[in-house]
Amino acid sequence: MINWLQFDANQPLLFTRPSFWIFFVVVFAVFCLIHKRLKWRSVWLLLASLFFYYKSSGFYFILLILSVLANYGFGRAIAANRNAGKRWLAVAVVFNLAWLVYYKYVYLFAGWFTQLTGVSVSVHDWLGDSLQAIVSGHPQVTDIVLPVGISFFTFQAISYVTDIYRRKIEPLTSIFDFGFYLTFFPQLVAGPIVRAADFVPQISRPFFIYREEFGQGLFFIINGLVKKIIVADYISVNFVDRIFDSPTLYSGFENLLGVYGYAIQIYCDFSGYTDIAIGIALWLGFRLSVNFNSPYKADCPTDFWRRWHISLSSWLRDYLYIPLGGNRKGRVRTYVNLFLVMLIGGLWHGANLKFVIWGALHGLYLIVDKLFKSIFGTNSRLRPLKIFLTFNVVAFTWIVFRADSLATANEILNQIFTAFNANHIGEYLAAYWQIVAIMVVAYVIHWLPNSFKNWYRGQFAIMPMWLQVAVTVVAVFVLVQFSQSGLQPFIYFQF
Repeated sequence: MINWLQFDANQPLLFTRPSFWIFFVVVFAVFCLIHKRLKWRSVWLLLASLFFYYKSSGFYFILLILSVLANYGFGRAIAANRNAGKRWLAVAVVFNLAWLVYYKYVYLFAGWFTQLTGVSVSVHDWLGDSLQAIVSGHPQVTDIVLPVGISFFTFQAISYVTDIYRRKIEPLTSIFDFGFYLTFFPQLVAGPIVRAADFVPQISRPFFIYREEFGQGLFFIINGLVKKIIVADYISVNFVDRIFDSPTLYSGFENLLGVYGYAIQIYCDFSGYTDIAIGIALWLGFRLSVNFNSPYKADCPTDFWRRWHISLSSWLRDYLYIPLGGNRKGRVRTYVNLFLVMLIGGLWHGANLKFVIWGALHGLYLIVDKLFKSIFGTNSRLRPLKIFLTFNVVAFTWIVFRADSLATANEILNQIFTAFNANHIGEYLAAYWQIVAIMVVAYVIHWLPNSFKNWYRGQFAIMPMWLQVAVTVVAVFVLVQFSQSGLQPFIYFQF
């Protein structure tokens, strides 16, 4: 029991591990006993969320506590003194972004400094070492390791203080309520980024969930686990990782298949996480916003970013693009703003040139899209062709995003365009028939009409309880069989 309470970097609490569901059963059981007492409900879920983060990131949970304390104070200060509100907001934004700069970009800045001055800078996690010394009494000099989910709860904190300054919301008066909002464990480490205006009103509402909502929550959880384990993890371990590790060992067709495999892998991995988060939150009586809306159905780059990682794209729009001027200052300024926002969005993923290029490419896509529409307008009759083209340009950028280096990305592109080996496509499909079958099924389901998806989700939600249990048992059995190939961390944990 004591060992289970300790942090183990090799055994984090993942939605795909049985240990998480044991944790959730305990959390839910206590929640059911106290849910009518709103204060105790917030306290319990705050404690559960901090423990969840501790099991995911170790002593870095202290950073999360500091973020709760600081941003609670910032929000109160902004609301209490409107004349000094802008100064307090600036302090809050700098404080929050300092965590990202320290943990995400200090190696990048150190490298730049060395290149400019010729002076080598040794980078160590002095802050983390100090925290570890406080907790364990044994300080040690270590490299900087990115705390799980820091980008998500940092952006969430910034949106909270900014919305208070804009008078969209009032600050929470209870630090326990605010701590619960900022740390809510289902979406803590990989989103969706939850706006205070959407979530805070739910904190004061009594717990209530319809029978159909419970079924919908179960559907989201099963659906998310299927996406993650059967699609994302299986094709990653058995095919995609091999292609991206050694692209020159495979033909151009195999490389292209690997690119399409990664496109559906990252979608199922990330949307699978948010599906599970939405389902768990719904069981606890809280409604989270949808974070994905069939993004590969997009018929243009602009439409893609309305469908992909909606909570991040809308955050960048509201807290970066619009403050920069949005589309209010002429066409050229609009294009510059779009490019800068996507560049920053790429850099948000990490201090690596490949992410900057990925963001820049999407920025160029958005500019070209708007230019094209301003000249030629839109033509709905060409929508299937536009979906095909949009999917492929997005898949092209995934090469840079996924590859370990730009050299690897170049090798993949070189194989696709110079060594396609089309004469052996039949042999390749036969050799990888299981991978291809999973990919085809995943893409077909992805491209099904939303009305049909909503229909079968609704049918599952109103099934008799015994039938839902039977479906769940079968799903768990199948998931266990696929998980034998190895469970992988969720991709967006690293961001």
